[in-house]
Amino acid sequence: MTQNTAAQEPTGPLQVALQHTARLLASNPALAIEQAGEILKTVPHHPLATLLLGIAHRTVGDTEAALKSLEPLTGAHPRWAPAFYELGLTYLEQERAEPALKALRRAVYLDANLPDAWRVIGDQLSAQRDTAGADAAYAQHLRASTSDPRLMAAASALCESRIPEAEYRLREHLKLFPTDVAAIRMLAEVAGRLGRYGDAEKLLTRALELAPSFHAARHNLALILNKQNKYAESLAQIELLTAAEPRDSGHRNLKAVVLARIGDYPQALDIYADILSKHPAQAMIWMSFAHALSSAGRTQDSIAAYRRCLALQPHNGEAYWSLANLKTFRFTEAEIADMRALLAASKTTEDDRAYLHFAIGKALEDTGLYADSFLHYSLANALRLTKVGYDPDNASILVKRSKALFTQEFIAARRGYGSAAPDPIFIVGLPRAGSTLIEQILASHSQVEGTMELPNITAMALQLGGRKARAQDSAYPEVLNDLSAADCRALGEQYLEETRIQRHADKPYFIDKMPNNFLHVGLIQLILPNAKIIDARRHPMACCFSGYKQNFAMGQRFTYSLEHIARYYRDYVEVMAHFDRVAPGAIHRVIYERMVEDTESEVRRLLLYCGLPFEESCLRFHENSRAVRTASAQQVRRPIFREGMDQWRHFEPWLGPLQQSLGEVLNRYPDTPEY
Repeated sequence: MTQNTAAQEPTGPLQVALQHTARLLASNPALAIEQAGEILKTVPHHPLATLLLGIAHRTVGDTEAALKSLEPLTGAHPRWAPAFYELGLTYLEQERAEPALKALRRAVYLDANLPDAWRVIGDQLSAQRDTAGADAAYAQHLRASTSDPRLMAAASALCESRIPEAEYRLREHLKLFPTDVAAIRMLAEVAGRLGRYGDAEKLLTRALELAPSFHAARHNLALILNKQNKYAESLAQIELLTAAEPRDSGHRNLKAVVLARIGDYPQALDIYADILSKHPAQAMIWMSFAHALSSAGRTQDSIAAYRRCLALQPHNGEAYWSLANLKTFRFTEAEIADMRALLAASKTTEDDRAYLHFAIGKALEDTGLYADSFLHYSLANALRLTKVGYDPDNASILVKRSKALFTQEFIAARRGYGSAAPDPIFIVGLPRAGSTLIEQILASHSQVEGTMELPNITAMALQLGGRKARAQDSAYPEVLNDLSAADCRALGEQYLEETRIQRHADKPYFIDKMPNNFLHVGLIQLILPNAKIIDARRHPMACCFSGYKQNFAMGQRFTYSLEHIARYYRDYVEVMAHFDRVAPGAIHRVIYERMVEDTESEVRRLLLYCGLPFEESCLRFHENSRAVRTASAQQVRRPIFREGMDQWRHFEPWLGPLQQSLGEVLNRYPDTPEY
């Protein structure tokens, strides 16, 4: 029977009975079951009555009864899209993701104009971290949501990544139809792709004001909030979604992602484990699970989870790199051979190639093959730099403008500004300079809680500057000159409120170890004058090359070139030297090599600066079982060792450009040049 025959409209009393049954689905599905049953007694195997019976059974939660109607129905009518759609939803109710996706894809193959089917497919692919597939499905959902030709044209432009055209068409459409929630959601998608997350948030909030049950828009809003580090707000939206659709794995997976971002690993791990117990073939969720296990200190479990991911997805370069990034892990010869084979495969993506080069570089370094190791590190960085891009002038310009603004007179005139709270302890510097070690030492004190690299100060600086990506286009930092005492106090309180979700222990102090905050020391002193600032500094060659070897998950774009990272290090030393002059004693410097050589003395100096009494636990930091969310997570769970300090010397024959670019900051280390 064809699709059209299956969906053919009945006539007379039968039509009335079917329409009445369909109306009952929303108000009284139990009665709808009775009505559909009566129809089928009169007209056995009637397609529409059978479909309504299956829907009613699913609505009341009796999925087995629903399948008894829907599975034979799709067998008898293999070209009837609505039957496959309902079958897919029923499988999802049973948390059977694979047959559900198969049925849903069959539905949209038969009829591409099924917006709800495309939405559910997008949700399922999102849960599997198939971002490209989910985006494509959501785009098809939007395309199918309306028959308006102007909106269809906008959806086509969005599907084909013609973003300016999509934005123009959507704005023109919304001038005429300002409450079209599908169009509003599409425009939010445009804003998200352009990185205008604030605009996307406003649009999605408006769509939900108009249509509170628009779950796809709410899911998108939760994603956008998470991208803006608004974790509490994101979780609030996710709770609404899970209340409405408690079995939806996409919502639960997003909840686990956000929980991990705020350090609630026990709950995040429970969610991942539950999802994977029902959907064990989801490679990307295994990888998310492994990341969380690693941060929580369950190293062997994380290794097993990464390997499970690779068993399901052998080409996954990120999983190989994640194993290498454990630092204490060692690849087998067979695994190195597998990675080399993937590099030789023509179908391997550029992203996977970068991950694989980083992982092979680490594996070869561990075996002492330094020339080959450096080659792979170089190839990895070249691939990453091509993709992310980086303009080293931006940091240099910001440093010069900060030095011009933050004079002794500027600082003295604003003494007493800001929030008086002493809670934050900032650790700044370059990545891979020993900041995680300092954090672990301090977090082993009874009065200090470790959190993570918090993005809030950077986000605040962008907001103050008009959210300009380039330093020369931003109003920051000069805009700080216009802030009143009340403004500075409000910004300090804003920072404390935004970071509260990261604090899980009842301790008076917490650590923010975002290294790049050295660019915003002046802002920190202005809005949080009683906060402590610790400068973590490491030998320039060791620090820079360690950063070069590291494939950072986000940010740190300066690390993909030896010249760029050297210039960034020079900018860092220059701006910190400036604040040493204009605010002497405000910043405490920890030289990594001194911490390694004379740990107790350095720890005592550190605690004295922080106003904390000495505690022996700070010397036994490696016994602290707290979650650690950086590349050094495994290393700081061991006692301090000297071996890592001079590892860069194995690569010295190839580091001439780095040495030359560092110049005087290398020659004068640990002292600083005259500026």
